[in-house]
Amino acid sequence: MDLALLRTFVTVHRAGSFTRAAALLGLSQPAVTSQIRTLERQLGRPLFLRQARGVTPTTIGDELAHKAAPHLDALVEIAGNGLDDESSSRTLHLAGPPEFTAERVLPALTELTGDDSQGFALRVSFGTAEEVLEGLACGHHDLAISTDRPRGALLTASPLCDEEHVLVAAPRWAERIGPYALLRKGASVLEHLPVVEVHESLPFVSRYWASVFDCHPAATGAVIVPDLRAVLSCATAGAGLAVLPRYLCGPALARGTIVALHEPAVPPLRTYFLVVRNGTLALPPVAQAHEWLQRAATAWC
Repeated sequence: MDLALLRTFVTVHRAGSFTRAAALLGLSQPAVTSQIRTLERQLGRPLFLRQARGVTPTTIGDELAHKAAPHLDALVEIAGNGLDDESSSRTLHLAGPPEFTAERVLPALTELTGDDSQGFALRVSFGTAEEVLEGLACGHHDLAISTDRPRGALLTASPLCDEEHVLVAAPRWAERIGPYALLRKGASVLEHLPVVEVHESLPFVSRYWASVFDCHPAATGAVIVPDLRAVLSCATAGAGLAVLPRYLCGPALARGTIVALHEPAVPPLRTYFLVVRNGTLALPPVAQAHEWLQRAATAWC
């Protein structure tokens, strides 16, 4: 069986689209389509079901990808390393949400990026869960951190850790509300307070309200910024209340520059996942980073 045909097949299987696979391979879409048809004729079975948006692998297609992808990845790793410059291709392309990646993931991976023979180079991209998973599926990244668990057979997700969300504000807002108002009256005491959030839809506040108060927030965003670290800065300055991950606002809580407005018995949690393309855990940098992060995450909970 022609290895070039298998390489094209695995790329299509991972990308979920002839168009995206063609871009990744540097080929035209008709050339990719022709190679897949040739492979299907050789096997005597269809490998993909064509749909309006991309393709879905058949059972035979999934089985072939499961068997072939790790070996093709290993061959690519060997070819990329070469004989004279083994470290040249030891680069891990990582993607994840900006705050969690910057505050948790990158410090944990620093020890693996040394200049010795065991280290690897690191290239990092930030994005939403949808963006990083799409980039991973298309081959732009090797490892992704996501708050969404991917569906389908292309990507494999492993739970990494849970983050606790905390309702916080500057001390003056806590004094205005009073220490027991939330316990007596619930979320109604917060209705007219300004909110700092990352989007007009109030994703963090809405999730907290639904989980803790079993209702939707009546407030609107007073300050909308696209980064949780900026949300923390604005909340600390007194711009309004906010819902933040405890790992991010913990130091400010300890200093007293912000305070927790509520401590529910069961705090809202959000799970992070480590996601890879099927078969790529056979690649040393991916396997090493995956294992290292799983180990580091035991101290984050």
